Amino acid sequence: MEALLELPQKLLWVVYENFEQTPLPILLILAITTAVTVLTCIYAAVFILAPTPRPPFSSEKTYITSAPDGSTTDPKPLPCWHDEWLTHRKEAENIKDFSEKHTGDIEEAELEMSVVIPAYNEEERLEIMLEEAVPFLDAEYGRTPKAKGAPKGDASGMGGYEILIVDDGSKDKTVEVALAFSRKYKLHDVLRICKLKENRGKGGAVTHGFRHVRGAFAVFADADGASAFADLAKLVEGCKAVADQPNRAVAVGSRSHLVGSEAVVKRSAIRNVLMHSFHALLKILTPPATSRIRDTQCGFKLFSRAALPHIVPYMHAEGWIFDVEMLMLAESAPPGIITGRKGEQIGTTPGIRVAEVQIGWKEVGGSKLNVIWDSLGMAWGLALLRASWMAGVYRRR
Repeated sequence: MEALLELPQKLLWVVYENFEQTPLPILLILAITTAVTVLTCIYAAVFILAPTPRPPFSSEKTYITSAPDGSTTDPKPLPCWHDEWLTHRKEAENIKDFSEKHTGDIEEAELEMSVVIPAYNEEERLEIMLEEAVPFLDAEYGRTPKAKGAPKGDASGMGGYEILIVDDGSKDKTVEVALAFSRKYKLHDVLRICKLKENRGKGGAVTHGFRHVRGAFAVFADADGASAFADLAKLVEGCKAVADQPNRAVAVGSRSHLVGSEAVVKRSAIRNVLMHSFHALLKILTPPATSRIRDTQCGFKLFSRAALPHIVPYMHAEGWIFDVEMLMLAESAPPGIITGRKGEQIGTTPGIRVAEVQIGWKEVGGSKLNVIWDSLGMAWGLALLRASWMAGVYRRR
């Protein structure tokens, strides 16, 4: 027994003697070589493990809607500002000019508000959510834009809205429910359904939908209707309050004020423990502005149109962690200019500013989130996401 206890001491002594006898230059070379090898292995591991989203199928760039005669239309092409952006990007690479014209430009809006709803097997909950959303949208924006082609600045009063439901490979009657709702409320060509051939995950569905929005503002909302949809007005005001001169801004719905409320207390103890653990991990692994957001996972976030080309083309996360990547990309966007009431420059902002807005929220049954496994997956996804951006596996240019 004593011999076993002495063995580590003897090994350490041998290592120490060899260390003392080795010339300093050789030790430095060994240390540098070891460090380079370790960093190379880490980079290779991150490069291999980092997810790369698949390109969309041609059928996924089309939509269907209800027709006035009650039928379903043939697939129609979805407008895609992202394709135009990619053309600008290729041009920028050819001429080595990464100015705003080539990497931050976006086509003018055709209406005021775009609502993107990611949906996977939501036949039970989708109609309830739409029943709440459509009356608000009708009253707030109307179904027909007052003027086509929004200016680069504030689009208030432009009017008009669209609902883009991105069916993420559902196996149930989600599409049929959406079409029936469209017929019932005569939302012909206002409510559009894009069907993904293969399931991408919530983040992939939201990103895909955002590539095709026509609005001066674009919001994504969960199909469960947990967020009070009328609080979209609060998000719009929050967006306008933090907008910079190119009119870039993000507003995120927040449930942080509900911590300690009955809605949260009723949750299981393990769910609350995992929630607090994930928030702690976020503070450690995310950059400063993102880490200060108290609720990154609420499924109710609004983006100004000018912010989209700085975020959407660079998205990689397609699972539950995609919200965090969106916020990190907003934070790392090129600087913007802050103007005063008279239009004078009063400062600059690093990246796109984010407003966190308290909203109404309720617990809704039928969640597809597996509390334990998906929480572990989110933690892993967050670590891999941060490592990919820090290591340069993901990059803007």
